[in-house]
Amino acid sequence: MSAGQHTAAPVALMGATLGFGLVVGLLLGLVGGGGSILAVPALVYGVGMPMAGAVPSSLVVVGASSAVGVLPRIRRSVDWQLALIIGVTGALAAFAGAAVNRLLEQRTLLLIFAVIMVAAGIRMFLPVKAGQAADRCHPDDIVQWGRFLPKSIATGVVVGFLTGMLGVGGGFLIVPALTLVLGVSMSVAVGTSLVIIVINSIGGVIAHAGDFTVDWSLTILFAIAAMAASLVGSRIGRSLPDKVLKRGFATLIMVVAIFVTLKVLLGG
Repeated sequence: MSAGQHTAAPVALMGATLGFGLVVGLLLGLVGGGGSILAVPALVYGVGMPMAGAVPSSLVVVGASSAVGVLPRIRRSVDWQLALIIGVTGALAAFAGAAVNRLLEQRTLLLIFAVIMVAAGIRMFLPVKAGQAADRCHPDDIVQWGRFLPKSIATGVVVGFLTGMLGVGGGFLIVPALTLVLGVSMSVAVGTSLVIIVINSIGGVIAHAGDFTVDWSLTILFAIAAMAASLVGSRIGRSLPDKVLKRGFATLIMVVAIFVTLKVLLGG
């Protein structure tokens, strides 16, 4: 192989890393999720990382870009009570997910990943029942919180487990849960989701700390691109209608699910 070919490969890899990082960050900023479900396939199929490296790398990238993406929304578009309940519960559940991750092979993990994406996409396409969007309880309403707290904790457990097992921030599940189960508006769900993703990602990174196989140069490059794009995405997302964000989000995760499924079944 010539010197030119030796140089071309790393340059192409860096270009792919930057490109995927920009897409992941933009999606996280726009819809508070979606970037996380692209990060693992992008790192595996686009950058060439093994699943063992892609999972912790994804958590670093998604956590960092979500932290940046939430900055423009931090004052008016975050339900901090839900963010802390779901986030802390999820961070603890991430340890169980990481334990299961070590028991499953890469193909199985990716197929589970695709099935969950399809389910979330279909749910997001379904119309919200009348009055559901206004169903979110007031923080001082103890009776209502008695009904919402179990749902919030259950959401945290499920999302946190998947964060540890699949290396995703969980936004593709958090956003539907906040809007469809807990009655949060899409704009607030996006900001709240980003905060939860940061907390979950920290828990996931700690859970995987004992078996890290991270390519830090590519991970940092991916993260820098994602952080810059998430800030732009957050500013754009605040001006778009909820319905547009919701439909676009659902379409995206369905497309990625089909791609991942085909790659696994065809042995890609």
